[in-house]
Amino acid sequence: MLQQAFNGLVGGAFYALLALGLSVIFGMLGVVNFAHGAFYMLGAFGAFIALDSFGVNFWLALPIVPVVMGVVGVVLERLFIRRLAPLDPLYNFLFTFGLALILQDLVKRQYGVQSQPYPRPSALGGSVNLGLFTYPAYQVFVLAMSVLICGAVWVVLTRTRVGMIVRAATEKPELSRALGIDVARWVTPVFGFGIALAAFAGVLAAPMRAVNPLMGSDLIITVFAVVVIGGLGSVFGSVAAGFAVGLVSALGNYYVPSLSQTLVFILMAAVLLWRPAGLFGREEAL
Repeated sequence: MLQQAFNGLVGGAFYALLALGLSVIFGMLGVVNFAHGAFYMLGAFGAFIALDSFGVNFWLALPIVPVVMGVVGVVLERLFIRRLAPLDPLYNFLFTFGLALILQDLVKRQYGVQSQPYPRPSALGGSVNLGLFTYPAYQVFVLAMSVLICGAVWVVLTRTRVGMIVRAATEKPELSRALGIDVARWVTPVFGFGIALAAFAGVLAAPMRAVNPLMGSDLIITVFAVVVIGGLGSVFGSVAAGFAVGLVSALGNYYVPSLSQTLVFILMAAVLLWRPAGLFGREEAL
């Protein structure tokens, strides 16, 4: 049971990173970014291409690929997302949905639908003794990195001036403008940062999951459920729900495999019946 729980935490590490990026983007822009899974996939493919074509190893790809994808996100926001922002939110949702399909098909055209191999870094190829059982070192590294990144984002948002401005612009944009804060100035970097988080999760996933064009679409629906459970726009809620959903999925797959595909959505329905805004969401957001 403990080993299954640890498996769930490792799976939850990816949910937490992806949900964190989605939550930051939604909180700042009010945009439901359906292309988030596609950028997760591009992060994994970015690591693969960097190694296959340029000999860039995992340790260099881990910071470089998210930065590149973050710049792509900045350009995307400036050219398209910003133009659609004054319209009904459904327009941005449809745009990001279409963008996800385009990115998937472009990767399919170049690499096909078969999974591409990506080796684990040699330094993390062994196992770690956790007391009651041993566990692959790379999975332990993934969990540690996810906790570190999520913790760092939380500290920045709650303990720094930049975080204070971002939270103020997210929660009370009109009041922030009245106090002299240029809200529009912060929208672009926040969107790029959210995309970079998705790409970072993709690079982490490359050595332990199949690198293929559909890897993001297989994950994004569950990530949306995570965000809804945690509360739309709640950073802490998204991270906590990400790890919780990972645990529920792993334990459910072990004990009640017949419900493994639907257990997360049963949990989401139960949470929404109890708290329509999610576990940590604000009721006024409704």
